[in-house]
Amino acid sequence: MKLLSGAVAAVDHGGSLGRASALFPHAPQPFLDLSTGINPHSYPLFDLPATALSRLPEPGRLRELAEIAAKAYGARSAAHVVAAPGTQILLPRVASLVRPGKALVLGPTYAEHARAAAIAGHAIVEVGDFDALADADLAVLVNPNNPDGRVIERHRLVGLAARLRAKGGLLVVDEAFMDVGPVQHSLAGDVGQGGMVVLRSFGKFFGLAGVRLGFALADQLTAERLEAQLGPWAVAGPALEYGIRALANAGWQDDMRQGLAADAKRLDALLSRFGIAVAGGTSLFRYLSFSDAASLFSALGERGILVRHFADRPHALRVGLPGSEEEWQRLESALAAWASRRDDAPKEC
Repeated sequence: MKLLSGAVAAVDHGGSLGRASALFPHAPQPFLDLSTGINPHSYPLFDLPATALSRLPEPGRLRELAEIAAKAYGARSAAHVVAAPGTQILLPRVASLVRPGKALVLGPTYAEHARAAAIAGHAIVEVGDFDALADADLAVLVNPNNPDGRVIERHRLVGLAARLRAKGGLLVVDEAFMDVGPVQHSLAGDVGQGGMVVLRSFGKFFGLAGVRLGFALADQLTAERLEAQLGPWAVAGPALEYGIRALANAGWQDDMRQGLAADAKRLDALLSRFGIAVAGGTSLFRYLSFSDAASLFSALGERGILVRHFADRPHALRVGLPGSEEEWQRLESALAAWASRRDDAPKEC
């Protein structure tokens, strides 16, 4: 159990090429960014109707998006779906659904959940044991977890939500990577019971992070509270159009899941060739934990390849998927150079 700081300053995340350039000023450009876990094969771009930019979003299009999202994610109806300009903006609002108390976060995980709980006035503790979450007023976990891919079974989550609901608490489950996870463990179909909120991210799986679109799934009264906080026109016109089309395209989604699974296996095999075992992850990213992680991070960075490192876990890395054959070859060459340098290094006697 780890008591976390109540500071509300934003923390460092993957995906900052500006920070990468400062850290590796002599690296070849452009950087190959494998630090985010965002799908490198984005949903196909299309021409937007002019009204998506020239007019305020129509309420009818928002309702259409909620209906399509409910079907795509497995919620019972659109009444359980709240669309927002990304899940990030939802985090402190969801944390504020219960009065300030004890927030327990199942870690290690995405750091923004603790920061959002602090913004909402909660005292934050990171725990490593799922069962400890029952003592929380606000319990938060990511499923599948970021960065290690840990999955908590649905029946355990339903039981925890019931215990928290009985005392006025709340379970928040971030399913940002459930699009490529074991969908049988999603809580999307259970939110009507109350005592739980499920978060779903659009940009990661569809490779359109810049669209800024995300969803909260909750019981109807909680959904209405969140919608009231967001106010009208919260989702921009272009995001509505992309969300409606992409979430309705089940064929693209099925094909993409198969393709990402194949790419993840390819990445596993590539890493294994250089003696790197995969410790976890999803088909959008792989989690590595080994003693030479810091040297690999530096070696890749010097060659213009950015992976995710963690200041509090120096032996851990998260590696996303290359998006083209050229990127695969670039990663392979960098790994080979690192392995050669490691093998040539003087051995301790």
